[in-house]
Parts: sequence; structure tokens; C-alpha cells
Amino acid sequence: MTDLYLIVEIDGQKAVLPASCIESVVEMGEVTPVPCAPRHVLGLFALRSRVMTVIDTRVALGAEVRAGGRGAQAVIVTMGDHLYGFLVDHVDDVVAIDGAPAPARALLSPGWAAMSAGVLEHEGVPVMLLDVDALIGGEKAALAA
Repeated sequence: MTDLYLIVEIDGQKAVLPASCIESVVEMGEVTPVPCAPRHVLGLFALRSRVMTVIDTRVALGAEVRAGGRGAQAVIVTMGDHLYGFLVDHVDDVVAIDGAPAPARALLSPGWAAMSAGVLEHEGVPVMLLDVDALIGGEKAALAA
């Protein structure tokens, strides 16, 4: 079975997101902070007259807080009736990958392990498939599961 995935780079690591839930990729403008929001929620952003929640994927994966959101690339995903923007360091390409994800065979940091939906192989290189629901929930929610 062949599925489409978007290759992204987060905190120096390549990973993939399922293309089926991706609406677009945009450059972020000003993000409005949300008081008392979880650490991985950078804030809110208006996109095409809709408000979306901006997720700092580096924080969700256990890394340090990103310095500002302006100018960063965001992968826009739709989950239910809600829009989320996943900040990434770089967007590479949409690729077709055959096969189902396999369990990771390497020791992963707790954040990456909690956000992983398995490993796929692209051009002979393993890439982490990120769990969109886990990214939205954040590091603590995924580690508690």
C-alpha cells in the first residue's frame, strides 16, 4: 500500500506527516499567545479568516521553546473542525512511501518516542512518522498515555 507523506525537518531531524490531513504549508505571521496554555501551544494565528492553534513541534518533542513564530513555516492540518499549525524548521517534499510503519528499532528520546507512529523507509533511509494527535496533545499528554 502506497501513501503520501510530507517530509519535514524538526530540530535537525527529518520526519514525515501523513499528507491526508495536511491542508497547506504557510509562513507564519504574528502569533497571539494564549494565557495558561500548555508549553507546546505557541498561541493562535488567523489564517484565511479562521483561527488556528499553533503547535511548537520542537517543544512537543521535548526540545527547547522556539524563539518566536514569525517567519517560521507551519504545516496546517485539519483535525475534525479545527485547524492546527505545526511549526517546523523546514518543509522538504511530498513523497509516496510503500508499506506500513514499523516500530522504531533505535533508542529514541522520550519526546520523540511519545510522538512516533512508527518508522517508514524512504530511499533506503528510515524516517519517523509523527502522530498528529500526539503532537496536538503535547509531550505530557503523550507520555501519560
